[in-house]
Amino acid sequence: MKCPYCSYFDTAVLDSRETEDLESIRRRRECLKCGKRFTTYERIEMINLVILKKDGRREQFDRKKLTNGFMKATEKRPISMDLIEKVVSEIESELRKKDSIEIPSHEVGEIVMRKLKTLDKVAYIRFASVYRSFEDLESFERELRTLLKDKAKVNVKN
Repeated sequence: MKCPYCSYFDTAVLDSRETEDLESIRRRRECLKCGKRFTTYERIEMINLVILKKDGRREQFDRKKLTNGFMKATEKRPISMDLIEKVVSEIESELRKKDSIEIPSHEVGEIVMRKLKTLDKVAYIRFASVYRSFEDLESFERELRTLLKDKAKVNVKN
């Protein structure tokens, strides 16, 4: 590992530990030439996921784009950024567990819809209105009725 201060190539690892999310290893290092200390992170290099768009295009999975979509859907809702990040991580993990690295965009959309439905009903409807491209009031009402039926089923179980 090259020292970021003097560019010397020999360093000593002073401490090594897993990060809280267990996704990487944090290493505290010391340069053997200048003696300065610095931290590095080692993580598994993930294979890029490819999203197959409706029009046939292929697009690399973009976590930032997924996060932004969640932020728009949950705007002015009592949802913390930490929770959004957690749900986005869950979605990315679910996508990586699939058999293929090429995933149709409608599968991503359905996973997002499922997560939002349990997280926040208003955010779910916001996302659904864009994702399902409601073209008239009737299609919007149908989605609301489905949501209300699901809620009634949950209340009956409790």
